[in-house]
Amino acid sequence: MFNVVIIGAGPSGLSVAIEAKKRGLKYLVIEKGGIVSAIQNFPAEMTFFSTPELLEIGNIPFTSAQMRPTRTEGLEYYARVASYYALHCQFFETVTSITHSGDSFVVKTTRSVYYAKNVVLATGYYDNPNLLNIPGEELSKVSHYYGEPYSYYRQHVLIIGAKNSAAIAALELFRHGAHVTLVHRGSMLSDKIKYWILPDLENRIKEGSITAYFQTEVKEIRERNVLLKNANGECEIENDFVFAMTGYHPDYDFLKACGIELNPEDNSPKRNPDTLETNVQGLYVAGSIVAGKNNNSIFIENGRLHGEIIVQGILRTMSL
Repeated sequence: MFNVVIIGAGPSGLSVAIEAKKRGLKYLVIEKGGIVSAIQNFPAEMTFFSTPELLEIGNIPFTSAQMRPTRTEGLEYYARVASYYALHCQFFETVTSITHSGDSFVVKTTRSVYYAKNVVLATGYYDNPNLLNIPGEELSKVSHYYGEPYSYYRQHVLIIGAKNSAAIAALELFRHGAHVTLVHRGSMLSDKIKYWILPDLENRIKEGSITAYFQTEVKEIRERNVLLKNANGECEIENDFVFAMTGYHPDYDFLKACGIELNPEDNSPKRNPDTLETNVQGLYVAGSIVAGKNNNSIFIENGRLHGEIIVQGILRTMSL
């Protein structure tokens, strides 16, 4: 019987584990991928918006060669922190169900069954892309994740979206020899794009190096072309690969299967803001899933603080 089982080994989940270990709680971290797997899926050359000290967990300094750390530095840092604290983690093990039995939880996975007085869901949202739900989205040439540009030299690549991920992908692909087209259903690029990236993309569009279609929808993805539609009608453009950078969302079905009620306005879990305990007693949420569909409001910078909040709440319950 664990005091707490933590689902997810991202920065928020690791912060819960660190606080649990510091307080002498019997804990376990279960992660369906590798450590901080969401960061592993970031673009290979990505840099964080935040400075290193805002990404730190466990009071372990995060050193970086630049003002803003890279994805690689982030991966190395969080693995180093987990090793420093010798965190008890089970990787590549998927949780299939969480049920409440008496005064404890039964956590079933693809490998085993665990019992816990408390459970923390820190599962993030990066595993669940927002689908376009259009013909051809299932083709192998379509991806909701962008890694690196080298395979796309002289290829016709379509980027769907107009936020940070789309901007980074469009610029990197263009600079590595791809023919890039960006499509967005809105009238302009998002003002949420990092301030040092936005003017670069705007200038590449203005000079014609990157083709952009605004107020345009993708109606169908085909093997050799893509069908677009806007106020001027429909048109086909040549295409080899598609990156649908349309965002991600928490696994709402899994949250509801655990008994968690969602707020109708934003699909965020109903919870006590002081402890992050949900409507299910002993079941907590941490990290970006706290915000529901407004996942741009919780980042590593504030999600890393959830560990102390949750563990303090658990300790108060144990003392009653």
